[in-house]
Amino acid sequence: MRNKLTYILMSLVIATAVSVTTMYTAAPISVSLLTTEKTYTAGDRITLSFSKVPNKKPKLYIASSYGTTLLDPEVTETAFLYHVPSLISNKASTVNWKLMLKDNFLTGNFTITPILEVKSMESYLGPPSINAGGDDYTMLTVLPTDSLDNVLPDSTKVAIKRQFKRTFKTDTVLTHNLYSYKLIYSTKQAGRIFTASNCLGIDSKEKDVNVMPDTPVNFKIDVNRLHDYADGNQIAEMYTSQIKDGHNNIVSDGTYVTFYITNKKGYVLKTSGNTINGKATARIIHPDYAEHWQIKAYVEGMAESNTISIDFEQVVADFETQFSKNNREVTIGPIKSYMDQMIPDGLIIELKIYDNQTLVNTFTTATRDGYAAFTLKQVDVPNNTYNITVELAGINKTYTSKTLW
Repeated sequence: MRNKLTYILMSLVIATAVSVTTMYTAAPISVSLLTTEKTYTAGDRITLSFSKVPNKKPKLYIASSYGTTLLDPEVTETAFLYHVPSLISNKASTVNWKLMLKDNFLTGNFTITPILEVKSMESYLGPPSINAGGDDYTMLTVLPTDSLDNVLPDSTKVAIKRQFKRTFKTDTVLTHNLYSYKLIYSTKQAGRIFTASNCLGIDSKEKDVNVMPDTPVNFKIDVNRLHDYADGNQIAEMYTSQIKDGHNNIVSDGTYVTFYITNKKGYVLKTSGNTINGKATARIIHPDYAEHWQIKAYVEGMAESNTISIDFEQVVADFETQFSKNNREVTIGPIKSYMDQMIPDGLIIELKIYDNQTLVNTFTTATRDGYAAFTLKQVDVPNNTYNITVELAGINKTYTSKTLW
């Protein structure tokens, strides 16, 4: 009997414990979103409403592409109200939220769309210059935005307008991934293309691109001389034809043209000029002895000219040399030109001193009034017997066994 009573008492204790445990196990808190709106326009005042939970004030976690924040509720008799700050509600994006309950996380999202009115039109054009011909291009990029600086939704129509000389064109493009763009190809003619854009009645600023002449094509050259004599004094002027590209556009002013001159010894002289209205000129002084030149011009790496040949006649046939004052004063002249006139000032003369075959010293001077003179100082040329060579205008004369003392 005692054992049976003990068993009954133990059963009652276990049943009571189970009942108490069941009574104090917390059930999940039931909460729901009362707001039904899922899409808003930027600038709207956005409030999320949730059913009220007794003795609770959960925070609402808000996350968008512009930042995250935790919101405290405004508690009413029947609901929790969470007011989304303007930092987030003014920006078009998808906003995710999470109600921070200990035992039950309620999540969701809503979308903020741009205001369908254009406030400003940002436009960019580049590169600022392209080559004529139709293969090169620039790109006009347009970003229409609303009054809160939100870009408009994809597929918003943007009119791209352009003008070249008297030709106008308009294309309609759609925004995609926040912006719209149009490739603007060059024209055959050089000039300037003006562009503009329009979206929902709002116009952008004017932009322009320069269509520059394309790569120049081969051209011709010629030479202009006052006479054909090799007097070492006058100037030979070389000039090009009007240099153009393959579309008949005159090349840009300042295009650099190099003239290469090959003489009869195979040496190369070089001079250059820049184009003005497509034509370049370059100048070089006449040689001082008979020469044959072959001339060719290049726009380096792009175009070249024909080759022309010119000849220069020898003007100095002979000259006299006088030695005086122990052979240390050497006077050369008179030196005459093609009409028996005195050679112009500046003709270069070289005098070389040789000890047998060994060059001792070289002296250089220029003519003045048809003459030139050298003074051979003892410090430069010690007393001895030398061979003396005078070179001018391509003529060499050697005076042997000249004793200097």
